[in-house]
Amino acid sequence: MCGKTDMRKGIEGLATLIQDSFELDSYGDSIFLFSGWSKDRYKCLYFDGDGFAMLYKRLDNGKLQWPKNENEVRNLSQQELRWLLEGLSIQQPKAIKSSSKGVF
Repeated sequence: MCGKTDMRKGIEGLATLIQDSFELDSYGDSIFLFSGWSKDRYKCLYFDGDGFAMLYKRLDNGKLQWPKNENEVRNLSQQELRWLLEGLSIQQPKAIKSSSKGVF
């Protein structure tokens, strides 16, 4: 996810964008998100093993806190994805961070 995407693109156009511009595997086990200029709508592209599924959502109220450029592209945790799709920043300073396994 990053920047602004031409929301007229369909499955083929978004899959090509993933492969050519970001050099990622659109057939992998990932969900790819795209948003347009107004940040009030997004598309979600996913390969489920036998084909691509695309979800399109237009928000009635509010806008997404969407990354502005390619430097802000990142993998999201499930929690960060939920925050993003709820219109929140994916950087929640008061959230309890996950910890790694410790040694006792």
